[in-house]
Amino acid sequence: MKPKIWLSSPHMGGNETKYIQEAFDTNWIAPLGPHVDAFEKALCTYTGVKHAAALSSGTAALHLALILVGVGYGDEVLCQSFTFSASANPIAYQGATPIFIDSERETWNMCPVALEEAIKDRLKKNKKPKAVIVVHLYGMPAQMTAIQAICEQYGIPLIEDAAEALGSTYKGQAMGSFGKLGILSFNGNKIITTSGGGALLGNEEALITKSRFLATQARDPAPHYQHSHIGYNYRLSNVCAAIGLGQMEVLPTRIERRRANFHFYQEELKAYPFIEFQPELADSFSNRWLSALVVNESAEISREDLRLALEAENIEARPLWKPLHLQPVFEEAPYYGGGVCEDLFNRGLCLPSGSNLSQEDLTRIVDTIKTLF
Repeated sequence: MKPKIWLSSPHMGGNETKYIQEAFDTNWIAPLGPHVDAFEKALCTYTGVKHAAALSSGTAALHLALILVGVGYGDEVLCQSFTFSASANPIAYQGATPIFIDSERETWNMCPVALEEAIKDRLKKNKKPKAVIVVHLYGMPAQMTAIQAICEQYGIPLIEDAAEALGSTYKGQAMGSFGKLGILSFNGNKIITTSGGGALLGNEEALITKSRFLATQARDPAPHYQHSHIGYNYRLSNVCAAIGLGQMEVLPTRIERRRANFHFYQEELKAYPFIEFQPELADSFSNRWLSALVVNESAEISREDLRLALEAENIEARPLWKPLHLQPVFEEAPYYGGGVCEDLFNRGLCLPSGSNLSQEDLTRIVDTIKTLF
């Protein structure tokens, strides 16, 4: 069997082991420590936000963000439908109801028109949404100018799910820095990894300070164990933060490599007009975390034909996210928009995109696609 080509595997840079050894040598193995502090500072420097809390996952960061903006039982939160379930699961953790919003075709992200339609309709029903969660799908920035303006007009906090978008920018500004709070993920398949981890970003010191308090079991300042709030075990360990420090050093080259993968696919497959790649608007810069395409109906084969052909060659490819309003667990949730995200799901595929792909790997992938067509 030919060697496996993974969709997006971890890629170490070299200095991770140095920082891990430092953690061992100084006995900072348990959660918190100097590498956590340094990792948080590196994230702030890179994204331009004032404060960051390193956490155990992007999901944990999103959960804390919802708590910090006051989402509770019976509330409603507007959420992009075209995304991974982790974008909406924390809404359910809080006993709130997700209200799903369709995408637009320009970026595949939250449609501003459908967003405003949803807000107006919920207000008519005397249910003002408590927050909006926008996602930058596969690293592609959403149309933030329009979405920010809508949230400001109706006084609804904006939370940015930038789990896939570290290194992406919109009008020169880093993703994760637009909303009241932003979240990042460092899961093993992301553009950089801490093996598992995430971060909460924000410019309001009080919110990030409170997130750290909640993330360490909400222990009150007392010589004994005193608790006045429900807390969570959500902090990132010092050893994982040490990995993150090494990864931050190579982040620019990881972005460059993933964008190069995308442009290779785009150039090699330009002869097939029925293949269309995720667009990038003029004012956006995507890290191209995953190279995503759609197979138009004019093609004689389907997305699934393409996926299976790659699978037969031991190449991992994955359909685009199934919209959350079509997921069984959320089938009762309201949905606003048309059929854009459903259409993208039915026709879309993510190609292998790791920064550690060799030229031989990339050639094998495109040759498989060309042979099929």
